[in-house]
Amino acid sequence: SRAEELNAIAEAKKIIVETTSGASKISYSFLQTARSQLRSGTDLANFAALRLVRSLAQKQNSPALALLAQRMGAALRSGEDPFEKVRGLISDMIAKLETEAEADATHKAYCDKELKESEEKEAAKTAEIAKQTARIDKMDARSAMLKEEVAQLQADLAALAKAQAEMDKLREEEHTAYVSNKADMEQGLDGVKLALKVLNEYYAKEGKAHTAQSGGGSSIIGLLEVVESDFSKDLAEIETTEETAAAEYERQTKDNAVEKTTKTKDVEHKTKESVDLDKESAEMKTDREQVQAELDAVLEYLEKIHKECDEVAETYADRKARHEAEIAGLKEALTI
Repeated sequence: SRAEELNAIAEAKKIIVETTSGASKISYSFLQTARSQLRSGTDLANFAALRLVRSLAQKQNSPALALLAQRMGAALRSGEDPFEKVRGLISDMIAKLETEAEADATHKAYCDKELKESEEKEAAKTAEIAKQTARIDKMDARSAMLKEEVAQLQADLAALAKAQAEMDKLREEEHTAYVSNKADMEQGLDGVKLALKVLNEYYAKEGKAHTAQSGGGSSIIGLLEVVESDFSKDLAEIETTEETAAAEYERQTKDNAVEKTTKTKDVEHKTKESVDLDKESAEMKTDREQVQAELDAVLEYLEKIHKECDEVAETYADRKARHEAEIAGLKEALTI
């Protein structure tokens, strides 16, 4: 009944006055005035809500809740429909905290998205640069090796040309000596043959006048025949040597020509490949510079995002838990 309610309120007032006079001066001060005296269950509910908010402010170390508690105390002391004022203050604070929590969640989602995408871009650009660098290094190494091979081939061709020139000179000298020696041998051989003919014809004539000389003539003829045989053998040997030298010269000259053609072609092909590799490497280096510029931009943006999003004093999880606890506590205060 109403009488019982009034008796309960009176008793609660007496207890509060007797036990909280000192603390109220520090915490609420609303018992000091006539307007703030507890008159009904509504007053008790407002008082309990105020205590809950102050406790919540201390527990969460929240200046905003502490300020709310002060405003609630002021509303209770005003006496002008404090119940609605208190509910309004609490509802406004809940709305504010929910807005902050939503904004914080939106910012967290934004940070997570931007960091994830930027880190993925960083990884992709870094991998692309590594791949390009590997290809560039491979092409540069191949080009350098080809240049060394071309230099060696050109040295081989120069040595081959020098050797061929020396062969040509030697062959010319050998052939000149052969022609001269052959002419001398043929002339000498013809002379010996002619002398033998003369002697043989002379000693072949019949007559006593030659009988005494026939023994000496035979010796001369025999000697000339030996000379003729030697000259013939030497001439044959000279011709054989010339033929052998000429054949060897022709064979070696052909081999040199084949080697020259082969190595010249190798020089052309390797030089072309090296030039193409250098060109492709230069183009890829330009591409790599572009990718590096893109990576630098990503890293710069990542640094900016980290400064904006990295949690130093209070993590998002801590803020989320705090907002939830504050909102839950204020909603509880509304139900009192």
